[in-house]
Amino acid sequence: MDTREPLNIRSTKTALTKKLTSAEMGKLWATYTGNSMSKCYLHFFLQHVEDQDIKNLLKKAYKLCSEFLNTTEGIFRKENFPIPKGFSIEEDVNLDAPRLFEDEFYVHYLKYTAKAGMSIYNIAVPLVFREDIREFFIYCMKATMDLIEQINELLMKKGLISKPAIIPLPEKAEFVHKDFLNGFFGHIRPLHALEIAHLYDNIENNTASKALIMAFSQVTENEEIRELFIRGKNFTHKHVELYMEKLHNEDLPAPSFIDHLITTSTISPFSEKIMLFHKVDMFSMKIRSFGNSVAVNGRHDIGFMYTRGLMQIASFVEDAAKLMIKNGWMEHPPYAAKRDTLN
Repeated sequence: MDTREPLNIRSTKTALTKKLTSAEMGKLWATYTGNSMSKCYLHFFLQHVEDQDIKNLLKKAYKLCSEFLNTTEGIFRKENFPIPKGFSIEEDVNLDAPRLFEDEFYVHYLKYTAKAGMSIYNIAVPLVFREDIREFFIYCMKATMDLIEQINELLMKKGLISKPAIIPLPEKAEFVHKDFLNGFFGHIRPLHALEIAHLYDNIENNTASKALIMAFSQVTENEEIRELFIRGKNFTHKHVELYMEKLHNEDLPAPSFIDHLITTSTISPFSEKIMLFHKVDMFSMKIRSFGNSVAVNGRHDIGFMYTRGLMQIASFVEDAAKLMIKNGWMEHPPYAAKRDTLN
């Protein structure tokens, strides 16, 4: 049960007389746009869910989306900041479309997207200086952390996921040897705990991503977008197999694919615009996730694997962004003044 008190932003005179910084504008804009998208998906999911525990989780996520949107919009209005168009249920959701996902998928999807939200809020907190804005992002971060905790509890309770691998406790503190970086030649050491953690995280993210983009490729009516989605599905599948192989080679367990949780419906519940934006947004999150993985990695083979995957994802994001621009679907974030055109 959700016992968290709704956010009540303190509208002090000091806060309102301080202009929004570029970081505050950017993160508020991203929060509004992302949550307007999520609210559309969650609204449709709630039309097609039978498991009561999963339905309660979707309701909680929907409530948080609405709260974050309302708070962000309130800040924008006080600042005379134009409200982003974002996405709407009226324009971007077909509520008459049949079910596209099984109930279990919704739990994996919530964890996948909640991580993306956390990445916005975590980065925002140290970058904002206005008290009301910082208070808002701290609230968003804590509320999303609570949601992720409930998601994990439900996944374990229903036996829908396995925990990351158990490895032996170290016998003593020790320093690495010269073979620590080896990955292709010579003696190759076992994976260390941080490498295992990020392989697990990337598998978890990518299995949800692959199932989602597979569903999108199944229902989109635009052939150009379909081809792009199929391309993303194919290389995401290969990425997951590579991550799984790294774990299985050392007799470590890995999360499974969840493609079977997509129905056979070919009627799209969502607009082409919101589906394409979702994959641009979530593939961008993969780029951040890969950066975190590379940062703690030591082995050359794993570093090369992430770097090659990063190039494929960056190419996909660019091509998807070009399609959004071509169709007039990409909303412009706040931007700096172009001084040489002011005279």
